[in-house]
Formats: sequence, structure tokens, C-alpha cells
Amino acid sequence: MAERLSAREVVTALADDATFAELPAPARKSRPDGPLAWPGYDDSRARAAERTGEQESVVCGTARVGGVRAVLIAFEFGFLGGSLGERTGDRLEAAYAYARERRLPVVPLVATGGSRMQEGMLALTQLQRVARQSALNREAGLAQVAVLRDPTTGGGWATLGAGADVVLALPGAQVGFAGSRVRPADADPAAYTAEAQVAAGAADAVVGPQELRETLGRWLRLLTRPSTTPAPPPGPLGESAVLPVTGWDAVRRARSPQRPRAGAYLDAYFTERTAISGDRCGGTDPEGMLCGFGTHEGRTVAYAAQTGTATRPAGYRTAARLIRLADRLGIPVLTLVDTPGAANDAEAERQGAGAAIADLFGAVAGARTPVTTLVIGEGGSGGALALAAPGNTWATPDSYFSVIAPELAAAILKRPPREVESTADQLRIRPQDLVELGVIRGTVGG
Repeated sequence: MAERLSAREVVTALADDATFAELPAPARKSRPDGPLAWPGYDDSRARAAERTGEQESVVCGTARVGGVRAVLIAFEFGFLGGSLGERTGDRLEAAYAYARERRLPVVPLVATGGSRMQEGMLALTQLQRVARQSALNREAGLAQVAVLRDPTTGGGWATLGAGADVVLALPGAQVGFAGSRVRPADADPAAYTAEAQVAAGAADAVVGPQELRETLGRWLRLLTRPSTTPAPPPGPLGESAVLPVTGWDAVRRARSPQRPRAGAYLDAYFTERTAISGDRCGGTDPEGMLCGFGTHEGRTVAYAAQTGTATRPAGYRTAARLIRLADRLGIPVLTLVDTPGAANDAEAERQGAGAAIADLFGAVAGARTPVTTLVIGEGGSGGALALAAPGNTWATPDSYFSVIAPELAAAILKRPPREVESTADQLRIRPQDLVELGVIRGTVGG
């Protein structure tokens, strides 16, 4: 179990010194014992206030985190389990509205058991209010970074937590839609943890308490620097700047184990970078797709990079999520193409490979923010093209881009294996061929 700090303790731990300023709480007249006249409800609230020093289950205010001013929403779990009621909804709505008026990012520091029983359905409908406010901030192009504390369950997880752009979680925190008292008796408790949510693609990272302030500050800096200038393509890292002589030479060089992969390109391009993880649909593809935001020459650039393996459906969905987030925040995108093709096994089909690729095509096609693509290795069919920017794709000398792998093309055409190399030439897949055909803008370093 993660350490349970109070709302003000977690604010103090994360905010730059002496920068927190609490927002005024909206006034609300309510009948004795709340909207349902629940016997003893006023007494419960009074005891919670005496125990915690708070008047409600959230503390809202502004502070600088890592030098970036943001609206912080800190839940006080000691106040009726951090539950949401009408007064909670009032405070949350006011905090989001304040953020919109001043164009500030929002940071929910979530620790809640869900909606307040003593207010019945009126408590549950606060989730709709929260969802509406979150949607308005998204439409305004404002970032939301959630921190999941212990516990984060029920509607608080399903709105303020899971609905954020980036989701960080404390180690060992209980995280799940079902709280501990309403789960099936035989439920595996390990499934309701921060670690499990990251593994399932529902959260981006588990961050230790000592690293949380720095990590949160980095995210806020990265997500609050819009730019309209396209990201320049990276320079080549391969040993040879000479373009391939034949199509098969291009294939051989792209498949070479010595050829630099995405990690090397990202390390050379960014002075700092931080990853997002997960497709928010239950999947991750850490071996096939790297996504995140980084700093290049003083400005933020988002990246989605294939790693040279067959890309899984979760990888395509994560890349689409990344591109749509960057587009909404006005951040340019760099994509690196390097895959023999989309994963085509039975499990990939069950996971919706076609729909995932279609979604990525749509995200790239619909992006208003500039997208730049560099082909750094294999460009295998539609599984590679989905990540490529129309009209702004470049290639390194040790890469190729093809409608299909030469071996598969030969098989489809019923040609013997000895004709694979000549088929590669016919497909015109070399970088210089692609320039001549108008498929890419040019080569880097060639």
C-alpha cells in the first residue's frame, strides 16, 4: 500500500516553495443532513472536518510545479474516503473553469473511494459535471496530468484519473473501478493496483514519491509549449551516407543488425524525453512502438517510433493516442518508420489489427499540427505507411519502403526464390526511387 498523505501534504510535496494559493470554495445552501436528509450525515461531515481540518474532500488551488503554473486538485481521503458529493462537484467545476480562464494545465491528485452514498444519485451525477469540465478543457487545448494516489477507485478513477492525458501512479496504490468492498470475493487483488493498470495500458507510469515532483514538472513543461513549426527530420546515424545500388541492397542494409534503431535516433534528437505508455484499451506494445514527448532545440516535439519489429495493434493505438494529444495541444510530431509490417498472427487479428491501423491512418490524416516522418529502416507495407506523414516523409540511406516485402511479392506472383532480388528492383523501393516517384520528399545525409 502506498503512503497516504493528506491533501495538503501532497500539495506541499509537489508544489514549488510558497507558490500554492487555494481557490475560494463556491457557496452552496443545503438542507439539514444533505439532499436526501440522510440521518447523521451532518454529524459525519462535522467529524470529518474536525479530523482533517478540511471542509470538503478536495482542496483546489494554483501552484507552480517545476516552474509551470497549474491548477492542482488534491483529494483528502480522510474526509469521508475522498468521496464525491455536490459540494465536491462545485469545487471541481470551479477549478476547471479557473484553469480555462487562465489557460492553465490541470493536475488531479486523486485519492478517492468513489461517490458519496449519503447523497445518492445526486452524488453520482457529479461525475457528469467532472466529465463535462474535463471535455471543455480538452477542447481549449489544455493539458491534464493525473497522479493516482492510494486508493483511486470508482468514478474518481473513471473520470479525473483515467480521463487525463497523462496518468502517473504511486507505487502500490490501489487503482481500479471496483473498490475493495465491492469486488467479487475471488478477485485477484493484484489486478487492482497501479502496476497492473500500467501493464494493461490504462496508465503511463509508476513513479516513486521521491521522483514525482521532478517527473510531474517535466510533464507540465513538455505539454505547455505549443509550436507551429514542423519538427526537422533527424540526421542519419548509419555508417554509410551512400545510397543503395540495388533494391535488394536497400533491403539488406535496412535489415542489418548493425543499423541504428529508434532508440538511438531518439537519444540523439532529444535533450530530454518522457514516454507515454498504453492504448487505453487494455494493451501495450513496448517492444514495437515508442511514444512520448521530448525537447528538441528548446521546444517540445512529440514522437511515435517503430522499433524494427512487427507492430502490434496496441502500438498503433498508442501512436494514434499520441498524435491526437499532440494535435490538441498544438505540439509538432516526429514519427520514425521501421517495421517489417504489422503483426499478422491470429492474436493480432483478435486484437483488432485492421481497426487499429485504420485509426492511426485517421489520426495522421486529420492532424492539424505538423507531422514529420523519417524512414530509418524497413518500411513494410501499410503497417509502416500508417505512421508516415503525407507530403513530409524523409528516408535515411539505409532504409527502404515497399508495398510489400520482396519475398512476399515474389510468392504472390508465383516466382521462384531466385527472383526475389530482381523483384526488389522492380518494386523500386530504394530511397532514391521513392524520391523520384514522389512518395517521399528526400533523403537525409544521402
